[in-house]
Amino acid sequence: KSIFERDRRDWLVIPDAVAAYIYEAVNKMSPRAGQFLVDISQTTVVSGTRNFLIRETARLTILAEQLMEKIKNLWYTKVQGY
Repeated sequence: KSIFERDRRDWLVIPDAVAAYIYEAVNKMSPRAGQFLVDISQTTVVSGTRNFLIRETARLTILAEQLMEKIKNLWYTKVQGY
């Protein structure tokens, strides 16, 4: 998926892309170091933190979208009189 899609709620797509580029660069220079990065990224601490951030950012995004809808409705009903 594109990071610019309007319906995309996963804010971690950019850090994931950066991590993938770093992995590719490191893996080209040293496959052993690349494997070390893969092993580190799959530890419970890293994956647990990543999953927590995904959940919370998705929740915050939904709340922000709901707030924007309420503001938009308020604008149309109270300010513009529709």
